Formats: sequence, C-alpha cells, structure tokens
Amino acid sequence: MALVTLSAGERAKLRLTIMIFFGGAVFVLTVITRLCILVRGKYIWLRMGAMVNEADKIRRLRAEDKKLKKYGLLEPPARDSGYTHRERYWRTMHFKGVDRIPNHEFGYWSETLQRWHNEGLPKEVDCDWKADIFFGFDPTGSVPMDLGWRPAFEHIVLEETDRYKIIRGSDGVKCMVYKDGSSSIPHYIEFPLKGREDWPDIKRRLDPNDPARYNYDWEAIGESTHKADIPIGISIGSLFGWIRNWMGFETVSLTCYDDPDLIEEIMEHLTVLITTLLQHALKYAKVDYALGWEDMAFNHGPIISPAMFEKWMVPRYKRITDILHKHGIDVVIVDCDGNINSLVELWLAGGVNCMFPLEINSGSDPVALREKFGQEVLLAGGIDKIQLAKGKKEIEREIERVRKTVESGGYIPHVDHRCPADVSYDNYLYYLSVKKTAFGL
Repeated sequence: MALVTLSAGERAKLRLTIMIFFGGAVFVLTVITRLCILVRGKYIWLRMGAMVNEADKIRRLRAEDKKLKKYGLLEPPARDSGYTHRERYWRTMHFKGVDRIPNHEFGYWSETLQRWHNEGLPKEVDCDWKADIFFGFDPTGSVPMDLGWRPAFEHIVLEETDRYKIIRGSDGVKCMVYKDGSSSIPHYIEFPLKGREDWPDIKRRLDPNDPARYNYDWEAIGESTHKADIPIGISIGSLFGWIRNWMGFETVSLTCYDDPDLIEEIMEHLTVLITTLLQHALKYAKVDYALGWEDMAFNHGPIISPAMFEKWMVPRYKRITDILHKHGIDVVIVDCDGNINSLVELWLAGGVNCMFPLEINSGSDPVALREKFGQEVLLAGGIDKIQLAKGKKEIEREIERVRKTVESGGYIPHVDHRCPADVSYDNYLYYLSVKKTAFGL
C-alpha cells in the first residue's frame, strides 16, 4: 500500500470526515473503523492504527456477545421506517411524528466499567467510546469550536508516590490523582484564578482573534456537515461553569459577592469569545443543535441566585442564541447537574431550551418540567440511576414513569448522569432491554 503525505488542509478534512461520519454516542465523537475518503481525486482506505483495531475488536465482541443476545440487545430496532439519524433527531426534538427516539446514553464512571468486567462485560470495553460502540448507541457529530486556553498551562508532575501524583494540569489546576483508580474525581488543591490579579493572564489565553483557533479547512467542514446523515452539534462553551472550574467553588462563591464586577467582566469576555467563533463556524457548517456546559447547581438549587443569573447570564445567552437562531439552530442544550428548577425559566428566556441530564435525585424531573413548560422545553436524560441499582421492578417502573413524556415528543431519555458502580452489569443490560422494548429502539 502506498503512503500518502497529506497537506494541512487535507489533514483537516480527514479529521472532519472522521468526526462527522464515525461518531460515538450522544455529543461525543470518538472513533472510526475503516474509512474511505477522497484525496486528490482518488479514493483511499485509511486504517488508523491501534485505535481502529480496538474499534474493530469491539464491534466483533458486540456481534458475538452472549449477554447482549440474551437481553435482546443485538436485535435491530423494532421501529425503523428509514429515517436517517439526523432526520430522527430533528423530528424528535421538534415534536414531529417519528418511528423511534434516538438511542443515546450519558456514559460511565471508570469504577463502573471495572466492576462490570467481573460480571461479564468484555475487559476490552474500558472507556466510554468503546462502550458506546459495544452497546450500539446512535451516533452524533460536531464541528470544531476551539474555545480553550491558548496557550494552555504546561502539564507538570509536582510530586509522586506509590499511591498518587500531585499534578498541575493543562487547565492550571493543582490536584492529587490516585494511581489505583479508587477515585475518578481528583482531590483539588489550588486553582489558577484566585482573584482580579490573575484575570489578565487568563484573559490573554482566551483571545478570540488568535488565528490558531480557526486553523481548520472550513470549506471541507461545510461540505461534510451538509452531507452528513447524523445530527451535528456545536459547542457554546460556558458562562459560569468554567469560572467555577478556574476559581473553585469557595472562591467563585465569595467573588460573586466581594467582586461581582469581575464575574461579569469574565462572562462578557467569554461571550465575545463564543460569539466570535460561533459566527465564523456557522458561515460554513450545517448544525442541528448547540451544547453548553454549566454545572452550577447542587441538590437543593443553584450556586448563584436566580437574580444574579438573570442579570449576568440571560442577556449574554440571548446574544449567543440569537446567532444560533439566525442559522436555524433552535435546539440549544445546557448540561447542568443538580437541581435546576429555579433556573429553567431563565434559561428559556435566554433561548436555551433543552435541559440535560435532569438528575432525579436532585429534583430535576422531566415529567414535572414538561407539565410545567409544555413544548417550550426539550429534555434529555432523566432516568434515575439510583433505581437502576435496585432491581428489575424498579427499572420497569422508572421507564414507565417517563413513558408518556417520551411519547409526547421532545425528549430523549437516558441515565441522568454517568452510570455509577453500584449498578450491576445485569441490571444495566436489563435497563437497556426494557428501554429498547418500550421505545422501539
């Protein structure tokens, strides 16, 4: 086989082709198996080394897996009238008649997969993208939005023992990471944004005019996204969640009261960054949904007051969603854990209309939100992970609880966060089986 040296533009087109046509499950683009693309007038087959070999292996494992077969998870969808994944997603999120809802799931903690390896999950399935392939979830795609720090901090190991490492990551956060996998969540020690004196250094890393943020073949992106038969998303970043990550919970909470002008100044800069990149990307790309991330609530309510949210965030969300609406993108998702009930009306006022992942134990219930807001609100998630850990009857009741809301449209049900390790593998497969039967997946 002849080797082909690709130009920068051709490499960008390759990345986009991979991203668009071989996505993983919901909101995550991951891997390809075997790819044929057009380069300089010739079709060439590309195999992407170890990662592709792993994907091939996962698909073979899926096809031969006795547990998946036992639970009926290898059967084709019971309701499939020929819609593409893109058409099905659009119709679902616009309350149109559809053969079946999209089949999406949130993901898994590493401890969960480790437990399941002892209960029948092939050991090769050791991360989310492999699990997405193994369980056969529907693909989605996305276009690039380079909203990160440029330059990022240098990743440095500051201390190392047999049990842990203390690192400063590329996000500037100093934390302790355990080596034995006993915790997926690091122990945070120090944050890069402690107050106004640190903001100039962070701000320079968020320059919307940095040419490196636009270093993609946008013509190829436009062509690929217009031809794609899977739903295509775009990131709209974060207005508060990123600030919390950079400051830590205690500092951001105090700063909201001690220096609210700083919080608003950072949000304004983030809004300019997001809208600048968004306007550029949407000159070329055809996009079906936008996704933002906040994680600004706990189990009893938000970190900041609704009044602060209304003053600081709603007008800036409107500037972002006005651009989306201009380009026909009216599915705007916010990823926010915890109890979001006091913020939903404000997100809707800002043009953000899809709530995700709807953590039931915190009180964010898709059934209640649909009863309150009707078709004004779209929903994703809302299957109580706690019930999955209990048993078959509880799983059946949980699916039945949301059935009418799912059937009313505008709702893609899945576990309300990463599936935790107290859910057995058989319980999870049973959940997928019950969901498949209930909704024709």
